[in-house]
Amino acid sequence: MRKIENGNLSYLGNSLRVNTLNSHISLLSQDYESFITIENTKLVRFMEPWIIISKGDKQGALHEYGDLVFPPEYDQIESFFNILMGKKGSMYSVYDRGTKQTRTYGPYETARLASNGQLIAKTPQGYLLPFSQDPDRLYMDLTDVSGNVIIAKEPTGYGLINRDGDYILDPIIDTMEYLGDNHFFAHDGNQYMLIKAQTNTADIKYTSYHRIAMENGVLLEYIHGRLRRIMKGDGILLDVVGMTEVKPVEGNHYNVFFRDQKIGLLNPNGKWDVQPSLNIRELLPGNQGLFGALINGKYGFVNSSGQVVIPAQFDEVKRFSDGLAAVRTGFTWGFVNLNGDLVVTSRYDRVGDFFRGMAIVLMSGKFNLIDREGKELLPEFYDRISLTTDAYYLTERNGSYGMINPIGVEIAPPIFEEIRREEFDRILVRYQGRYGIMRENGDFSLPLYYTSILFDESNKKILARHQESLMQETPDIGKKRPQRRPR
Repeated sequence: MRKIENGNLSYLGNSLRVNTLNSHISLLSQDYESFITIENTKLVRFMEPWIIISKGDKQGALHEYGDLVFPPEYDQIESFFNILMGKKGSMYSVYDRGTKQTRTYGPYETARLASNGQLIAKTPQGYLLPFSQDPDRLYMDLTDVSGNVIIAKEPTGYGLINRDGDYILDPIIDTMEYLGDNHFFAHDGNQYMLIKAQTNTADIKYTSYHRIAMENGVLLEYIHGRLRRIMKGDGILLDVVGMTEVKPVEGNHYNVFFRDQKIGLLNPNGKWDVQPSLNIRELLPGNQGLFGALINGKYGFVNSSGQVVIPAQFDEVKRFSDGLAAVRTGFTWGFVNLNGDLVVTSRYDRVGDFFRGMAIVLMSGKFNLIDREGKELLPEFYDRISLTTDAYYLTERNGSYGMINPIGVEIAPPIFEEIRREEFDRILVRYQGRYGIMRENGDFSLPLYYTSILFDESNKKILARHQESLMQETPDIGKKRPQRRPR
């Protein structure tokens, strides 16, 4: 252990070390030595690679390498990669890290950096692109929709402008709508188009003189007044006669209705998850070969051919996961297996899907975990249980937090003010204002003693602070706490 520096040490991004002490901001080297200090300032935020600072109600910015680009005298600062922009009244200063030059633009009513790197400026007369080759060209409207292009509106129509500020689609289109993923739906005269915008080109992927309309969030093409095609961003998803209606289900699946009273479930690839079938009112996306189906006012499950596998007897169903599906009868939930057997009694107010053999359940406002047989794994119900991205569970009771590992073993009961898993065998905890580090088995590798603990991943070090001392710690084994396992 060694003392390195007093103050309040923090990390910005993965490896930028900052010490804030007595209204000063210092950037630290890998050896935790200060290489630049800005006095009488506060840290506002980190917009990599820019550090935004403030002095009173004004903002400034420095690069993570220590270059003070803007002193704290600006009303607002924003960035786009190596571009930094500061607003001062109606004037805007723009610094380019590549050229190390600052230029001033304005006056404007407003200005902002678009998501494709252009500067969009608003004046009483219209909009400008000051970074472009034609900075004085006036536009009726400019809308940045992606990292590649801006939709521009001029008196002649709509067009697309790339990162360089140049048109890749001339402004001659009557209407244009962004579909996502750089796809656009356009209408010009009596022609309908689907367009894919690239960095320097706009490719027309599909064109038709038949009506294409957006209905319920789905693009549909009508031929001679009859619904014929379901469209995707770059063309046809499904081409079939006899359709009467299309409804999106859970975002990217579709219930397709036909004149002969059949309904099918179409997946995002334009394939049938469930073939068009009779006597079904609604189909739900499924898993493990079974799909929820509404039949005569109740839900059951059908296979990909539309044949009933589990009779319709439930008020609500969810997808199968780990061979079990949640089903609701009345006001309570249980689980059935692939044969339709009720393996977890319907007694819960709410349930989650099974994941690695466990599911979160709610009863009377409290949460627990159950296994595939319906056995409750925790000795008591908690106020909240949440599944984390690394398959651990966070528990909460009376504002305190605990943790459960992926196989259902309780590492720590909900007694901590803060708990955060950094990596395997390294769990940061705070109790009564003191921090420590816990292992997966409940041991403490650092005791509950410190006022703050930081993890320096680039240096593979742990920094622990006690009062005003920052120390580099070598973990010690603390007191072991017995684990609580499933009953």
